[in-house]
Amino acid sequence: MEQFIEFIINHPALTGAFAVLLGLLIFSELRKGGQTVGTQMLTRMVNQEQALVVDIRDKKEFARGAIVDSINIPHGSLKSRIGELDKHKSDPVILVDSMGQHSGLAGKQLKEAGFENVVRLRGGMNTWQGENLPLVKN
Repeated sequence: MEQFIEFIINHPALTGAFAVLLGLLIFSELRKGGQTVGTQMLTRMVNQEQALVVDIRDKKEFARGAIVDSINIPHGSLKSRIGELDKHKSDPVILVDSMGQHSGLAGKQLKEAGFENVVRLRGGMNTWQGENLPLVKN
């Protein structure tokens, strides 16, 4: 740890450049897949804006419990099944996965396919279940 601190002290330009580049990378990656929303915003969007919830977890996880009225298109088959969502291109689309790890890539795919309003559930189903919100078994 002492060597790490010594490196930072001796190379402030390199450390600063690394921090800036890391921040830009994180910002860029987060913007590609759409913004994130919390559980309250998801509920509001579904109730007031008729948002479509697309659960991109695999079928087994989806069967154990999902958000009411969500549709399941596993992230691995999203590219081949994206046509099923064409009628929702102008509607808000909310992507849900297990922990938020796949929704960025899925959001990017949807945006490239012409979907206008794509957002992701922050923390995925872990957040939803952690807040004891209702699930439907499929």
